[in-house]
Amino acid sequence: MLTTSDSLLPGAMLADPLYVEVKKRITRSLMAGEWREGAPLPSEARLARHYAVSVGTVRKAIGELVAEKVLVRQPGRGTFVANRNRDYMLDAFFHIVDAQGQKEFPASELVSFRRLVPDAATASRLRLSRGAQVFQIENLLRIGGRPVIFDRIGVPHSVFPDLDVEDFRHRDQTIFGLYQTRYGVTVTRLEEWIRGANADAKTAGLLRVRRGEALLRIERVAYTYDGTPVEYRERYVNTREHAYLNVLGMKKTSHS
Repeated sequence: MLTTSDSLLPGAMLADPLYVEVKKRITRSLMAGEWREGAPLPSEARLARHYAVSVGTVRKAIGELVAEKVLVRQPGRGTFVANRNRDYMLDAFFHIVDAQGQKEFPASELVSFRRLVPDAATASRLRLSRGAQVFQIENLLRIGGRPVIFDRIGVPHSVFPDLDVEDFRHRDQTIFGLYQTRYGVTVTRLEEWIRGANADAKTAGLLRVRRGEALLRIERVAYTYDGTPVEYRERYVNTREHAYLNVLGMKKTSHS
């Protein structure tokens, strides 16, 4: 429910452009659970009246949230909170494709699950204080029945205090979906650093490649609404038959 305390007073001094302030307030409502996953937002006209701004200002704020994949527009229906189901995750956050550029949702196999003090890289990426602990999860992903991706994932124990191996192993949703439904932690943004790497003995065995073979190494940090890092992931990809595809600019449209 929209509250009057969120309205922008005429003449108020703001540190950011007006549409950025509206975007922040919509984001705060999302963080507070005012609109749940898959729920519709009020109309742009209603939001404009609520925030005491123009419809154009609201449209620009919502446009940025749509571009960031926090919200989705459905023509003729309105704007909705993104539903982080398998199809959404595949489209928004999974970039590994086959030789024809096609994506396939991978099958997941848990390799290990431990609670430990993280290495320096994980602690730095997650902005953890000295002595803080993480759950370290190793996960193998198969595409077309073949092992293609090996993930080493670190998540803060403070954010996911009762995460356990059985919940992770038997989840019926994506990892990000588990974060959202069980802990109310919604991943809204990823940062990735992509480099080459040589397979060590363990990774080579899991991915069925030669030790020392060249792999794609993706370091990835996942953030929630307010920019808090909630996951650090090292991903190793066998690129013999797969590649990382990143589409820049407007999405292509189909022509009949």
